[in-house]
Amino acid sequence: MPTPERLARIRAVLDRRQPDLTVLMENVSKPHNFSAILRSADAVGVLEAHAVHPTGGVPTHHRSSAGVAKWVYLRVHPDVGSAIAHLKDRGFAVYATRLSPSAVDYREVDYTRPAAVVLGSEKWGVSGEAARLADAEIVIPMLGMAQSLNVSVAAAVILFEAQRQRLAAGLYDRVRLDPATYRRVLFEWAYPEEARRLRVEGRPYPPVGEGPG
Repeated sequence: MPTPERLARIRAVLDRRQPDLTVLMENVSKPHNFSAILRSADAVGVLEAHAVHPTGGVPTHHRSSAGVAKWVYLRVHPDVGSAIAHLKDRGFAVYATRLSPSAVDYREVDYTRPAAVVLGSEKWGVSGEAARLADAEIVIPMLGMAQSLNVSVAAAVILFEAQRQRLAAGLYDRVRLDPATYRRVLFEWAYPEEARRLRVEGRPYPPVGEGPG
């Protein structure tokens, strides 16, 4: 049973969740990178992240960031083609992070519109298929000897640029979730064990004001 203060904190975070900003992790295999990306996603208000992994699963969360998995939903897709199709069907513009001649500065993208950022594997980066399916390729300009940042660092840089733009546009000043989604997520965050039990039993969630039952 959450305290009134805990419930108020949950509501305050949920009030700022951005349902139309997300990341797609394509074969990010190192647990600490995977978890760090989710941590950055949570920090800027991402509601749901997406992943493609060759085994069909995802890496184990790093212990320092494992708790964030409770606050960012994760949808796993069988392949990058179906993942990007899912995002485009929902109205997202898809931006692949890739060092290429056609890539534009990540700051030139309008992140106030529905946006999904594709992040590739640590060794190979975004795949050719993902780049072809994306609406555009973006790059973080580098002024040193290194050509690119660690994938989790790159994710944070891009996501906080998206946050900056969205703050300026006032997108954090009002609730962005539809009422049904808001009520569902609020119950799952406030009463996670009860929510799991009700899902197994096929029963609806009660209003949070009534508590679990």
